[in-house]
Amino acid sequence: MISILLPTYNERDNIIRLIDAIDGYLSEMPHEIIVIDDDSPDKTWQAVAEKAQTAKHVKLIHRTNERGLTSAYNRGILESKGEILVWMDCDFSHPPEKIPEMIGLLSDQVQAVVASRYVPGGKDARETLWLPIFLSWLISQITRMILGINIRDVTSGFIAIDRTALLSIGELRGDYGEYFIDLVYRLIRKGHHILEIPYFCIPREYGESKTATNLWGFIRRGVKYLGTIALLRLSKP
Repeated sequence: MISILLPTYNERDNIIRLIDAIDGYLSEMPHEIIVIDDDSPDKTWQAVAEKAQTAKHVKLIHRTNERGLTSAYNRGILESKGEILVWMDCDFSHPPEKIPEMIGLLSDQVQAVVASRYVPGGKDARETLWLPIFLSWLISQITRMILGINIRDVTSGFIAIDRTALLSIGELRGDYGEYFIDLVYRLIRKGHHILEIPYFCIPREYGESKTATNLWGFIRRGVKYLGTIALLRLSKP
């Protein structure tokens, strides 16, 4: 069984198309799709609830008293059943056609597969987001230098992972994108092998990006990323 975790906030125009696309690419594999919605004002949760009435493999977690990307993933992990978990953004910047390839590369030697913009063949084509793209690349370079890990896209957010490996490190930690830095570092430190494969990141067609849109937003998130890197560097082996 494969569990696909999809955290949503105001993704009504994307979510059903994404669910249908995932179903198409995983038609030959037993899977469940878990949508964790933080009470979206555009009623994303309502569209998913209607879909789940006829698609029994679709599960909605409608959170009204919780917020946050990392806590959404932790809730989805807790309620999932798959031996393999996959999570991704819901705006099609993470291409669902990559999922079968990522799953297929998992093995006794590879416990996690990360889709990466920064390995050969990968690219981030969201030209209007050039500043956050540059900062993401810079954070990845800083992470590799300070933590000594060979992961090129530490803010990817698109991963397929063996449940046993994931459970070996406990809950995801952090608030937003910095959780991924913490995740890959702790997996590597536990002795798990992560494989990166390229993907082409495209601009969203519908809805608004959750990426910070002003200087203060970039600074606030950047401080969290750098703080996470520093704490991991100082942590005990």
